[in-house]
Parts: sequence; C-alpha cells; structure tokens
Amino acid sequence: MALEVVSPRVRGFICTNAHPAGCAASVAEQVRRARADAVAAAKGGSALIVGASTGYGLASWITAAFAWRMKTLGVFLERPPGDKRTATAGYYNAAAFLRLARESGLSAAAVNGDAFSNAVRNGVVDRLKQEKSPLDLFIYSLASPVRVHPDDGRTIRSALKPVGHSYTTRTIDLDRGGLSEVTLDPASDQEVADTVAVMGGDDLNRWVETLLAAGLLAKGARVVAYSYIGPMITWPIYRTGTIGLAKADLEKTVRSLDGRLAAAVGGRAWTSVNAAVVTQASAAIPGVPLYLSIIAPVLAEKQLLERPIDQILRLFRSYVGPGREPALDREKRIRMDDREMRDDVQAAVGERWRSVTGETLGKLADLPGFQREFRRLFGFGVAGVDESQPVETDVQLG
Repeated sequence: MALEVVSPRVRGFICTNAHPAGCAASVAEQVRRARADAVAAAKGGSALIVGASTGYGLASWITAAFAWRMKTLGVFLERPPGDKRTATAGYYNAAAFLRLARESGLSAAAVNGDAFSNAVRNGVVDRLKQEKSPLDLFIYSLASPVRVHPDDGRTIRSALKPVGHSYTTRTIDLDRGGLSEVTLDPASDQEVADTVAVMGGDDLNRWVETLLAAGLLAKGARVVAYSYIGPMITWPIYRTGTIGLAKADLEKTVRSLDGRLAAAVGGRAWTSVNAAVVTQASAAIPGVPLYLSIIAPVLAEKQLLERPIDQILRLFRSYVGPGREPALDREKRIRMDDREMRDDVQAAVGERWRSVTGETLGKLADLPGFQREFRRLFGFGVAGVDESQPVETDVQLG
C-alpha cells in the first residue's frame, strides 16, 4: 500500500506527477461515452494500438474495445510508480482501462515497453502468433521526442524548430499565465534529419512490414496513422517546421503502405489528420498553447468542440469501422480536423490571434480552460475526485 495525498507538480508544460484516481475517473468517463456510442452490429475483430496510453491513442483503445467490442492490445512506454514518485498519467490510464475492460468481459492486454525497439515489436508479433490473432485494425499513435534506433542503438532526439529561417511568435507563459515572445533559430540539416527519424514513417513501416511478414494482418486489415496539419498561423513552427516535415514523411509512408496492403491482403492504410487538442506535446510547441486557448471558445460557441474520445468515436463510426469507406482529401488523408479548419472557425481565430495582447488575453482566449485541460491530462481537476484525500499510488497494470 502507498496511500498519499497527491498534488500537482507543474512547471511550465511539464507535470512530474499524476493522480491515479483522477486518471481512472477520466478513463471511466471516456468509457461511458464509448459505451453510449457502441455499435449494435459490431462484429469484434482484433486491434493493435501503438501509443495507447494517452490522448488519441488512449481514445482509440477505448473506442475499439468498448464501442466496437474488439480484442485489443495496447503498446506504450510509461513509468510505473516508484518509492518516492507516482507513476506517469499514461500508466494510470492504462491500468484503469485494463481493469474496466476485464470487468466488462473484454479481451484486452498491454505491453509496457519501447515500441521503437526490435524486442518489443518482435515480442508483440510472437504474442499475436501464439494467440492466433491476426489484426483487423492497427492504429499508430506513437508520439515521442526521443528514439533509440533499433539498428545501431543511437539515441536520436527531435527538435522543435522552424526550417530555413528564424521564427518569432507569441506564446503563453504557463508559469505566469501571460503572453510572452519567443524566437527560435532555424534547424540544422542534422536536426531536420533526426526529427524525421524519430517522428517520421520509418517506425510505422517497420511495424507493418513485420506484421505482414508474420501473416498477422487479416484480410481487409486497416492501418491508420495519426497526423496534424493545423492553420497557416502555426505552420512556421509546425507544418513547415521540423515536426511538420516528419509528419509529411509519415504521410508519404502511409500512401506507400496503402498500395502494399492492397496487394498483400486487400487492406488499406490511411492517415487521419486529427484536430488540435491539449496534450503535453502540444503544450510544448511555442505558439500552440495560445492557438488552443483561442480556438477552444470559438469551437464551443459554434458547438463544434470535441475531446479526443469524441473525435475518435466519430472517426470509427464514420470512416474506419468495419464496412466503412472514408472520403479522402487530395493527399488521400482522412480529415478529422474538418471542424477546426472550417472557414468561419479559422476566420474568427485569425481575428482574435491578430488582436490578442496581454491586456486582452482574458477576453479573446480561454487560458483558464487550457490550464484546466492540461491538468486533466495528469488526473488533476477531474470532476468527482477529492484531491485532499489520500489515494493508492502503487497501482498495478495487470
């Protein structure tokens, strides 16, 4: 037993602890939404979600299991609880998911390890072989700033930088709660290459080719990788910056895999361009916290605001669930950012973006809402959870 009162330790866009009861309550709420959206005619099947412990990956794990009644395996890398620290939020999320799945009679399992490694990938393949469980759906939602390359053991780090020129933007100082200005120098060629190596399509390609070689992609299997584009006001740091080039490489890989899967198993591969949401990763990108603080009230006013679980339920229901055939854009991508990128939404966001100052921040943006959503990622500020009471922090995955 490890009962303790857990209070948030937040510094900027980093939270170094997590509240297990808050994470469990957040997962339970997402499960309730998935059950309410359950498809009566769902035929089950088998799904693998890489990057399953937070954000869109967690929403995909929950949706596949509780809305579509699929047998699921989630892969992630999360820190378990220690003597003097809590586990990460993703660890508590996964523990809560597995408990609820077990209570519901669903077949669900997890692998906590480095998805970039040959050992974890091959271990997953061996497990699926033993269970004789070819995949109907493979979701790739891996988001990591660092990769240990599986071939030579190099540690490669991504960079959050513009390409070709320096970039100055306003962003939110999350410690002080006001606007600040930041200038980023352009990335070197090596930093661009490293970011593509970490966040591009190489790892996805390795996963799909390994699964194909092992005969573990069922007839008609679907592969979906998550990406982001965003509006032009964020492009210098995102779409045309190092991360955007990595995402472009991922999307190129998906288009190649689409043909490979069609020939091999009559399957498909798609990129789903998802909408901007508050995550620990997005909070670290200069300018993006301000953009998220501005767009959230605009979407709310137009009744278009979606959390990750809402968006993934819509993705499965309308696009990638069994028997669905998605409409694609010119680059053959699913556009789940359709609400974010509506002309009227972006016009309102652009007007606020140009007008916002330190004095008008409270009027034109919802900074408190951004901060609440950020803390919720770590289980803090979740409705129904009394953070003044001690909770068990030594939670097990199994």
